[in-house]
Amino acid sequence: MPERSVFIDGRWVASSEPGIPVIDPYDETVIGTVPESGATLATEAMRAAAAAFPAWSATAPKERADLVDRLADEIEGVADDLSALATCEIGMPLRDARGGQVALPAAVTRTFADLGRTLEWETRDASGTTVTLEASGPVLAVTPWNFPVHQIMAKLAPALVAGCTVVLKPSELTPFNALAIARLSDSAGIPPGVVNVVTGTGPITGEALLTAPEWEVVSFTGSLAVGRHVGAVAGSRVARATLELGGKSPAVVLPDADLDAAVAATVHNAFVNAGQKCNAPTRLYVPELQRERLVEVAVATASSYRAGDPLDADTTLGPLVSRAQLDRVHGFIDRARAHGATIRPASVDLPDQGYFIAPVVVTGVADDAEIAREEVFGPVLTVLGYAEVNEAIERANDSDYGLSAEVWAGTTHEAAQTARRLRAGQVRVNGQRTPMPPVSPFGGFRRSGLGRELGRHGLEEFLEVRSILGDPR
Repeated sequence: MPERSVFIDGRWVASSEPGIPVIDPYDETVIGTVPESGATLATEAMRAAAAAFPAWSATAPKERADLVDRLADEIEGVADDLSALATCEIGMPLRDARGGQVALPAAVTRTFADLGRTLEWETRDASGTTVTLEASGPVLAVTPWNFPVHQIMAKLAPALVAGCTVVLKPSELTPFNALAIARLSDSAGIPPGVVNVVTGTGPITGEALLTAPEWEVVSFTGSLAVGRHVGAVAGSRVARATLELGGKSPAVVLPDADLDAAVAATVHNAFVNAGQKCNAPTRLYVPELQRERLVEVAVATASSYRAGDPLDADTTLGPLVSRAQLDRVHGFIDRARAHGATIRPASVDLPDQGYFIAPVVVTGVADDAEIAREEVFGPVLTVLGYAEVNEAIERANDSDYGLSAEVWAGTTHEAAQTARRLRAGQVRVNGQRTPMPPVSPFGGFRRSGLGRELGRHGLEEFLEVRSILGDPR
């Protein structure tokens, strides 16, 4: 990829705009620079997507699906490079990046290609009316830094299969993965103007894209505050918005569960990518009579992590993505301590360099404490005790968010009943992770956002429905 360039209309466009340094969070060195694209390049990218839309949307669904399949081939063909790049950008241990930044997004991409080939794009209803599925229009996709390749493909693949063109703006902290996907899209044979990538910050480049008139769908993953703004702009122009805005996910461990195993697994699930995961189960509800003992299990499990160079195969805990994120997490911990919380740091040796923080288990807080209600986005787990199961479910549901929840139970009946009472877009039973193929819809209740990603529900976010009454065909 050319230095300080963006990808617009099938070509690399050099920028004279100020550069944004991209920092490796492990050694704190600059690994490259990308442009703050600003209004000029944002406008050029949006116009390219709008110009390419008529031809791309008219392309046969099978042909679009085949090209998306080729994109999955391209991703898998550079698996080692892409996972190493993700590791250098976000600090995710390489062993995790291979799965979360290559294998999973490639699988997601293929599921949408399969949907493009099997979906009934034209049907007849009971009245004889023809119902067709049509591309919504150019898409503005804004992706976060924590799972960059997966989040990109969860938006890009369905949009392309639907027949939409895309302008993608990645986080300025992790832009090189998006530029790599642009190159791979070109190598896969996706026509010029269908995939465009511009880099920059939210307030400058993001805002220029958001106020552009060409897009018909905005798909955003990020903070609640920015999501409210994106949703307000979309609402003002009566345009579609898919918003994934994070969560504060509970894990409810029922008394008949294997308590020690459930707590240990929840720690590991909460601390994936150093806790920088929107569906991390960071509120752990356990039986009060066992709480003190289970806190020790949690601290011991957290202490089993090995911090170090994320490119090292033995590393299980990488750094946080940036100095600002490290300061933010420390701020949550310091405020909790100042309000009387008990802070139990794990016994983990940290490197002398990088944005590292030892995992922390927090106890002695009420449900309305900041650290028990707000998304920390770091390796911080709050353990809370309950007396009755009904109480635990009620407290688990008492949140502004509703992205994900987990239940651990010893019997299938209790697990099934509890799962159906938890107010979340996804409920995981007894440690179930993302099943293959990755088609289960992902998205949240309440302030966790609008719409869904993955599977048919994810594809439908980019489709319009047309009824042709009296169709003579």
